[in-house]
Amino acid sequence: MSFQHKEMAAGGWGKLTLAEQLANIGSEVERAINWRKKNNREYSRMAFDRALELLDLSLAQKSSYPRLKELARVRESLTDYLVFDNTYRSTDESWHNYFFAFNYEARAAHD
Repeated sequence: MSFQHKEMAAGGWGKLTLAEQLANIGSEVERAINWRKKNNREYSRMAFDRALELLDLSLAQKSSYPRLKELARVRESLTDYLVFDNTYRSTDESWHNYFFAFNYEARAAHD
């Protein structure tokens, strides 16, 4: 498998806290949403693919067992929102708010 985030796939991802992982995933989701707003489906899809890659790295970690359900639900809901029919009725704002909390926590931990 070819990874976009090669260093993270090589083990760097496991060194990050959950908040840091989800903040990074959120950055890719924000890019996907922003490119979609600009009607650039190719770039939006590329950002979405990178977000899925990072989510999959989180899901693959042995330490992710307690949070598997939430990570799997995020993956499912995000895919529904950006690729399928948005059955769960997500919005750009709801995704922004979800990931903002992790961004805030990750930054606060480094201050």
